[in-house]
Amino acid sequence: MSYVKRGSGYSRDDRYLTTRVTADGHDGFAVEPGRYRLVVSRACPWASRAVIVRRLLGLEAALPMAVAGPVHDERSWSFDLDPGGRDPVLGIERLREAYLARDPGYDRGITVPAIVDVPSGKVVTNDFPQITIDMSLEWKPFHRAGAPDLYPPALRPEIDAVNDLVYADVNNGVYRAGFAGSQESYAEAYERLFARLDQLSDRLRASRYLVGDTITEADVRLFTTLVRFDAVYHGHFKCNRRKLTEMPVLWAYARDLFQTPGFGDTVDFDHIKRHYYTVHDDINPTGIVPEGPDLSGWLEPHRRAALGGRPFGDGTPPGPVARGEEVPAGHRP
Repeated sequence: MSYVKRGSGYSRDDRYLTTRVTADGHDGFAVEPGRYRLVVSRACPWASRAVIVRRLLGLEAALPMAVAGPVHDERSWSFDLDPGGRDPVLGIERLREAYLARDPGYDRGITVPAIVDVPSGKVVTNDFPQITIDMSLEWKPFHRAGAPDLYPPALRPEIDAVNDLVYADVNNGVYRAGFAGSQESYAEAYERLFARLDQLSDRLRASRYLVGDTITEADVRLFTTLVRFDAVYHGHFKCNRRKLTEMPVLWAYARDLFQTPGFGDTVDFDHIKRHYYTVHDDINPTGIVPEGPDLSGWLEPHRRAALGGRPFGDGTPPGPVARGEEVPAGHRP
C-alpha cells in the first residue's frame, strides 16, 4: 500500500509497473509454472485479492507464494517470517531489493502484491488489479480441475463497472477517510463510503453475489475490504457510522464468503491489525494494537444460501490449504 497526501486529501500512488505475465509473453514475460514468485502480505487488502484468487484457481504449484511480515518501515516489506529473515527462494531480506533489481532508480511505491521473476530477481509487475485478472485468463492452462470462472466473458462489462464503483468509494474510500487531512475531506469520503455501502446492501438483498449467480472477481474485491472493516477501518480509519456487524445484509454476505473455501482460510486477523495499528503511526502514534473485536461471529450461520446461487458455478471448491500456507492458529476464528 502506498499513499500520498495532496492538500487536505489523500491520493493513492498508482504509478504501477504494468508489465504483464501473459500466455504469449508479449511483454517479455511468458506464463511458465515455477518461474515467478507472488510476493504478498496477508495484512494488505490488495495483496489478499491475489491470495484468494490464486487459491480459488488452484495456482499454488504454478505460481509459488512468498509471504512478507505484517509490519514494514520506509525500507519496504521484509521477509521476517522466514528463517534468517530472507525469502528462501529469492534470497532477499526486503522486497525493495527486487524493485531495485528491476530499476536501480525506482522511486515509486514498493507495494504488494508483486510478481517477481525468480531467474533475474526482478519485479515484473505490481499492477494489482491486472494481476488477478491475468490469473484468471493468462494462467488458465494451469488452473486446477473444477476451478471457477471468476471473470466470465458475458459478465465482464458488469463486473468491471461494479469494480470501478467499489474501488473508488469502498476499497479506496476507507483510505480516503482514514488519511484525510481536513474535516471536509474526511466528511466527503465518509459520506461516499456509506452511501456506496447502502447501495451495495440494496443490490445484495435479493442476490447472493454481486454479479450473476456465482462468485466473481467483484466479490473478491469487495470481500477484502469488508473483512477488515470492524478490525481496523471502523475505528482506526474513523469509518464509524456503523460496524459491519450492524449492517445485516453486508454482514451476512461477508460471512457467506468467509465460510467459503478460499476466502476465510486465507485471512490473518493478527497480521491485519498489527500492520494498520503499527505502521500508521501518524494515525496511531502509541502503536497499541487493540485486542478486539470478537471474531467468533464470522462462523455464525449466514443463511444466504436461501437466495440460490452456486458459489463455484459448474466447478468445485478448492481442496485443503497447501502445506506451509496455513494461517497460524489463533489468527482467525
